[in-house]
Amino acid sequence: MVQAKKIALYVIFVFVAYTIITSPARAADLVQVGFEGVSSAAQGVGDFMSELVK
Repeated sequence: MVQAKKIALYVIFVFVAYTIITSPARAADLVQVGFEGVSSAAQGVGDFMSELVK
């Protein structure tokens, strides 16, 4: 099981490196979308907590 995790992480790392090298603009767009998603989720949690306090 541990060996499978190592292989999966290695494959993901190679894929990410390949994507960044071959298409840096596309990779930057994907990172931006990811950060926007995390930001929206955090804002939603904040709004939820604010409504609970009211």
